[in-house]
Amino acid sequence: MAILEIVHYPEKVLLEVGKPVLAGEFNTELRELVSGMFETMYAASGVGLAAPQVGHSRRLFVMDCSHDEDSPAPIAVINPEVISVSGEQNGDEGCLSFPGLFTKVKRSLTVVGRYNDLDGNVVEREFSGLEARCFLHETDHCDGIVFLDRMTPLKREMAKRKISKMIRTGEWD
Repeated sequence: MAILEIVHYPEKVLLEVGKPVLAGEFNTELRELVSGMFETMYAASGVGLAAPQVGHSRRLFVMDCSHDEDSPAPIAVINPEVISVSGEQNGDEGCLSFPGLFTKVKRSLTVVGRYNDLDGNVVEREFSGLEARCFLHETDHCDGIVFLDRMTPLKREMAKRKISKMIRTGEWD
């Protein structure tokens, strides 16, 4: 599959709650979308990419934090749910739909997530550190929440001004 186009804020699809992937949809078409999402994420040097970011209002994302030694192989997460969270981390976060924008965002340090794998099997797993940040960030995308919504009001306003300027100057593709 070819590299997919990453949509940028404020595209409507980024602000919608994604539709769940139904039992009959765990098929070749889904696998091809996931494959294209991985290819797109790697080409953009990201660690996570949600379906809404490539124009599909669906509850699914891919993530690969494997450059972190404690992280396992890349995974496709379909119909994600946050079961529980604990702890807190405050670190820099970026988003492929917000090119060039990075800011500190508070997230939980640990998250227990439940999701379907590519075969439709239910998986429940604990994520921590960067993986927890990624899981929560991408699940937010599936819920129509963008990382601007996780910033303080002052940081959000500053980020929106920066985005407006980048749009006006053509730096925001």
